Amino acid sequence: MTNPAELSEAFQKSFGDRPSIYRAPGRVNLIGEHTDYNEGFVMPAAIDFSTWVAIAPRIDRRIVVRSENFLETVELDLDNPPERGRGHWSDYPFGVAVKLEQASQRLSGANIMVRGEVPIGSGLSSSAAIEVAIGFALLDSSNANIDRFELAKLCQRAENEFVGMRCGLMDQFISCFGKADHAVMLDCRLLDYKLLALPTNVKLIVCNTMVKHELAGSEYNARRAECEEGVRLLRRQLPDIKSLRDVTIDDLERFGGQVPDLISKRCRHVVSENARVVAAASALESEDLSAFGQLMRETHRSLRDDYEV
Repeated sequence: MTNPAELSEAFQKSFGDRPSIYRAPGRVNLIGEHTDYNEGFVMPAAIDFSTWVAIAPRIDRRIVVRSENFLETVELDLDNPPERGRGHWSDYPFGVAVKLEQASQRLSGANIMVRGEVPIGSGLSSSAAIEVAIGFALLDSSNANIDRFELAKLCQRAENEFVGMRCGLMDQFISCFGKADHAVMLDCRLLDYKLLALPTNVKLIVCNTMVKHELAGSEYNARRAECEEGVRLLRRQLPDIKSLRDVTIDDLERFGGQVPDLISKRCRHVVSENARVVAAASALESEDLSAFGQLMRETHRSLRDDYEV
């Protein structure tokens, strides 16, 4: 695990200044898969792997970022930023800087060193961890301030619009609001959330399958488009729906036959998954781990058979 004093010393050797240090955690999602971008419910938990950022201000308007993971240094001119990323790890910190500026947060230049503990490409949201840590660091270094909700949304916008990955808000939200020994049930439409204490005799075990996780280059965006197509088709019979959040299992049983089988399967996963998250929250609050585990198994089957991930 990262030692802040050691990171500070490494920064001083590279940049000559004493830095301030920030960190943001990665996450696992217990249940609520692919529901966040459908305005549904999710239940993530922060983990004890973080991305650490050491930062010190510069007198110009350049952002210089040194990655200890990639052993590479890159620069961004805040007065002449690119419109979008270039498929490089630096898209994540630079995207946050660009979106903060576009949100009228006047940033100062900064030297930054990044040390990531969250395994890259393992599905533990290393991207959100670096975005949120960079966001906090840049704001404090520039004597600027926004609330955590706004920071989470700006980090999501950076990933959507700058990186090109159409993710929902879950990852950035839990990186901002996660609490030790708790899961969080988040309503991705209303942005209401509830902390759910994990039973003291429970540990979360993360197993790495060694399958590379590259969302921006995968079928993730295609799945999102399929859900949007489902909403468009279902509106013929359900004109008031805004997203799959508004569709029930009964609705799908009545009208699902009027959309292509593939789209119907995608919709069925999301609609049934929202119901499972609500049930799982009740199970966790009553410490009914057997019921919680059964819901997780149902989620895995639905992901495999209906969402095909």
